[in-house]
Amino acid sequence: GLSVVHAMVPPHPAALLATQAYNADVGLTVLFALIVGIPTAAIAGPLYGRLVIRHLAPQPIAPAAVVEAEDTRSLPGFGITLATLLLPVVLMLAGSLATMIALPGSRLDGILRFVGTPVVALLAAVLVSYWTLGLARGMNLGTIQKFTNDCLAPTAMITLVVGVGAGFGRVLIDSGVSDAIVAAATSVHMPIVLLAWLIAALMRVATGSATVSMATAAGIIAPLAAANPGIRPELLVLATGAGSVILSHVNDGGFWLVKEYFGLSVADTIRSWTVCETLISVVGLALTLLLSLVV
Repeated sequence: GLSVVHAMVPPHPAALLATQAYNADVGLTVLFALIVGIPTAAIAGPLYGRLVIRHLAPQPIAPAAVVEAEDTRSLPGFGITLATLLLPVVLMLAGSLATMIALPGSRLDGILRFVGTPVVALLAAVLVSYWTLGLARGMNLGTIQKFTNDCLAPTAMITLVVGVGAGFGRVLIDSGVSDAIVAAATSVHMPIVLLAWLIAALMRVATGSATVSMATAAGIIAPLAAANPGIRPELLVLATGAGSVILSHVNDGGFWLVKEYFGLSVADTIRSWTVCETLISVVGLALTLLLSLVV
């Protein structure tokens, strides 16, 4: 589930970067990502998990210390938690559907488009979470500030990686690599959606980073997509994201994270995690191609 969101669903940084590169609609991208992502996660997750579990032999992990909650009654309910998490998705979908809900140019249309922009939608969700998950649960402002600071720190590295990936994509474009790929793709008549997946997959195997793979592939494919307005850019986002998670192996930090947390050997991690990621990539591409036939 996390890998599907990482690859296909804005406002995750990599998916949002590809959405902007292809000039795709954020709300429609989220909608299409849910249509493709839910069955993809089901196949690569619980269905494949039931087949592979009998072949794994995880090492025992020392149990973590149990910390008793001071007051379990202060924990947020499932409904409140789910509503808070889905709030930015709902706002972005509302922004995308503004023309269907309100008259173009009307005040309501402007409001829906404003709250539907990714930055505003995410900011609104953060502010709401301060109440639903914080103040309403008995936290004070000092505790909320501490949690906020802890959450902001890792975003610096994410921003850096996204920037590096975009910069590398620009290097490939300016060096003529993208023109050569476009020429080769035109000569073999490869569909753009499949080409986006293939480039992202090759970059993923070479670099191990899904974010760099998406940024690089989007930078190469975007000019070609702009010259072919008949291709839905939202589908290109999904195809690029699917390609960016294929064949996670030893050059991927996520590979070692899964191995250590679950006490797996390298071989068992390949049997479980690597195959799971590859299933996400292949099934995601197949469902994206099927979706392209009806939208």
